[in-house]
Amino acid sequence: MKPAWSVYAWPPVLWQADRAVELHFRHLGTRVLDSGHKMFPSSGQTLWAMPSSVGEAGMAWDWVMLSQGVVAMADPLSVITNLRLLGPEGEVLTAWQAARHLNEIVHSLAWQCEVQRALKGRLN
Repeated sequence: MKPAWSVYAWPPVLWQADRAVELHFRHLGTRVLDSGHKMFPSSGQTLWAMPSSVGEAGMAWDWVMLSQGVVAMADPLSVITNLRLLGPEGEVLTAWQAARHLNEIVHSLAWQCEVQRALKGRLN
């Protein structure tokens, strides 16, 4: 798996924010970090990408296991991406403005299933 946080260094891809849910990302990989101690839950990163006519767009974020079978984003405001979302006037949105759109993309993905698959792979 490519390092999840390297996606920030990919060439930027400009996209209209109001069309962000039209993006079709595919799972590139999920890393599981497990301390082996019951007091510290499993966690990790997941990486998703989408080819486009202007380059590959990528997204990555940290996740944490809340309980058996339940995973969540560790910080919904910390999605790392090379997407530069544009507002209605063509301006690049700030990180704060883009966060809502990025979270809509994340929630449209079956990322929790991929994380669960990676967790099960660690147990086998």
